[in-house]
Amino acid sequence: MDCVKKLGSTAIAITHDMASAQRIGDEAAMLYKGRLVWQGAAASLMHSGNDYVDQFTHGRREGPITMELRR
Repeated sequence: MDCVKKLGSTAIAITHDMASAQRIGDEAAMLYKGRLVWQGAAASLMHSGNDYVDQFTHGRREGPITMELRR
């Protein structure tokens, strides 16, 4: 974070850790099956109002994110 601020640069982080995402990020986005399903302020991750983000951030089994079986 210090380097980004000192240099005025942009960094991209990929994480499943919502606490870190909110702490280090200004903006956040979620991809699902190669598509952008949400983007917004990192601080709003836990209350985004988006079904995909809410399922992921709260660790819910039920929702639009499904596990596909491969044979």
